[in-house]
Amino acid sequence: MTKFRSRLLFALITLIFAVLIGLGLLLGQLYKSYYLNAFDERLKKETKMISSYVEDEGGILALKSESIDTFSKVLNARVTIVDISGVIVYDSKPLNDASSNNEHHAVIKSMIKKDAAGHHLVEVDDGYDLHYYWRPIVQSGADEGFVLLSTKMTEINKAYQQIWWILIICLGFAFIVILLLGTRITNRYTKPIEAATKTAIELAKGNYRARTYEDQIDETGMLSASINILARNLQEMRKLQEMHQDRLAALIENMGSGLILIDKKGYISLINRPYKELFRVNDSEYTNKLYYEVIQQQEVTSIIEELFMTEQKVRKQIFIPLSHGRQHFEIYGVPIIGTNDVWRGILLVFHDISDIKKLEQVRKDFVANVSHELKTPITSIKGFSETLLDGAMEDKQALEAFLKIILQESDRLQSLVQDLLDLSKMEQLGFHLSIQQFNIRTTLEEVIAILNKKADEKEIKLQFEADKKSILIDGDADRLKQVFLNLVSNAISYTPNCGHVFLGLKESASNIFVEVKDTGIGMEESEVPRIFERFYRIDKARSRNSGGTGLGLAIVKHIVEAHKGNIIVTSQVGKGTTFLVELNKQFLDE
Repeated sequence: MTKFRSRLLFALITLIFAVLIGLGLLLGQLYKSYYLNAFDERLKKETKMISSYVEDEGGILALKSESIDTFSKVLNARVTIVDISGVIVYDSKPLNDASSNNEHHAVIKSMIKKDAAGHHLVEVDDGYDLHYYWRPIVQSGADEGFVLLSTKMTEINKAYQQIWWILIICLGFAFIVILLLGTRITNRYTKPIEAATKTAIELAKGNYRARTYEDQIDETGMLSASINILARNLQEMRKLQEMHQDRLAALIENMGSGLILIDKKGYISLINRPYKELFRVNDSEYTNKLYYEVIQQQEVTSIIEELFMTEQKVRKQIFIPLSHGRQHFEIYGVPIIGTNDVWRGILLVFHDISDIKKLEQVRKDFVANVSHELKTPITSIKGFSETLLDGAMEDKQALEAFLKIILQESDRLQSLVQDLLDLSKMEQLGFHLSIQQFNIRTTLEEVIAILNKKADEKEIKLQFEADKKSILIDGDADRLKQVFLNLVSNAISYTPNCGHVFLGLKESASNIFVEVKDTGIGMEESEVPRIFERFYRIDKARSRNSGGTGLGLAIVKHIVEAHKGNIIVTSQVGKGTTFLVELNKQFLDE
């Protein structure tokens, strides 16, 4: 913008300078013409006056030299009188001897040839001009001679030089004043334009916070105000765009499903974070690469090709083997159609439905297990009932045995239904615990008392140890008693005869630890995470013979978690299993 200001100022100075030079030349010529005309008119009048005087005095012959000298001194001019043939009758001599006689005679000869009034300008060596003016002397109706008046133009030249100096000084002063005013006016009008231009450049660079000054109410002020309004609008648009981009980026990166965007040429434009986590890939491996070069799953590439060919929405469930176990996906693909039906590409969303498939399998297993568990006692009850109706009631011993079996199976069926009801209640959001403070040692002693008979039947040593006689905690005493009854009962069931079951109680500053340890059959490490599933059995025959429903450990886990506790299982095949239950002394109600 400095160049613009310089160019504008230079153009203005050039224009002003040219105008002033032209004006000076014009005025100089006008003044020069005026003075020359005035000088000529003066000489004309003076020559006429002398010629009239000579004529009135009676002609050349009657003329007195003293009179001519007087005229010469008064008029400060050289007066020469010649006759008709060009002979000098009288000459008042050159002024300061500045003109030679030869030049003077040459003017006289020119005068006689013209035979009329006239004037002539002669430049001499001394640097000044002589102005000649002549007029014929008429006597008795005929030309008797001529009066020649010559004078120096020194005064005119001096006046002319003074005029030029005055013009130069005046025009120079005017030039300086106009230059200062022009510079100020230029700055006044170029500075807002420069500021507006700089602001526009910053806006073009993307700096929408740039602003310009608005200190005028003319067109430049309107320009600055308009640019500021534009900048504010662009800034607001940029903020909205960034906000929308942030929202879109947050949505895409945290949507929970994998997403891949492919352009119309088949190049991958975008993959989100869940996709990278699902398939363990990086941006550099996928972005700006052809989809069939980087996507190794044939099922996925087939869906992409179908989308490109049909340009219709696609929804499919596929199985993809992955190293980290997430294998079932529902892929939803849509074509991206822009304005005027312009094909832009396709979008694929990968929904991980592995957990859903697992839940479906759990539901199927649950239905199958419940059906099987219900079928066994019902079949037994139906079979023995039919046998009794067929005539076995007559045999009193058989009748009593069959009725005992029917009673056992009915109890087992009732226990199964009750466990299912308890488990259902615990899994509901509104499950309520009756929290109160109680002595956990007393509860464990009651558990030992209840199960002593069962342990004695298998000659199993049931041992209980505790740090103190009284350890108070907050919890649901009945539910926790159910937990430890289940754990100790399972320990006895899965421990061979003459084995050992240990029940220990310890405490810390804020927690208590209950350990149930047996010397039973143990389990594989791979089976440990599954023992809390419904109807899962390590040894199905042993469990069923013990009268278990297969829901005990599932109930245990729900009760412990409802108390904000934790249960840890360690086991070795052939050596036994240890359950460690950790509970808070004070119930943490969230």
